[in-house]
Parts: sequence; structure tokens; C-alpha cells
Amino acid sequence: MNGYGYGMDSGGFGWIGMLLFMVVVIVGLVVLVRALNQGSHGGHAGSVFDTDRTLQIARERFARGELTKEQFEALKRDLGH
Repeated sequence: MNGYGYGMDSGGFGWIGMLLFMVVVIVGLVVLVRALNQGSHGGHAGSVFDTDRTLQIARERFARGELTKEQFEALKRDLGH
């Protein structure tokens, strides 16, 4: 059509270029969301620090009598200690 319109023969990459552009946009959005999500958790969920802190809280609760010995041992076992 002499340079008018956006048909398959409009130059450039046509539908292949549009497909590649969409893939780049989607991958970019996924990377952005994952980066923002990691920042809110302070790194990796379930890290050694989290496990150690959880065990420390369980020890404190056991010392105050809030947990029975069986509950405390089950927590330790679940945390891998």
C-alpha cells in the first residue's frame, strides 16, 4: 500500500518482530517482579538465619512454659536441628 498501514509487508520484522518484542517485554516484567519480590523478603525465604531465629524463639517459648517438651522437640525436628 505504498508505505501506508501496518500489514505483513510493512517492512522491519513484521509479526516476528512483534512476537520477539512481546517476549522481551514479558521476560522483563517477570525479572522485575521477581527482583521486587526478593527485596521484600530480604533474600531467600527459609534461609539459615530464619531457621536459627525460629529455633531461638521456640527455645524462649519453651523456657517460659508456653511449649511442652514434645512440642519443642517436634519444632526442632521440623527445623532440621
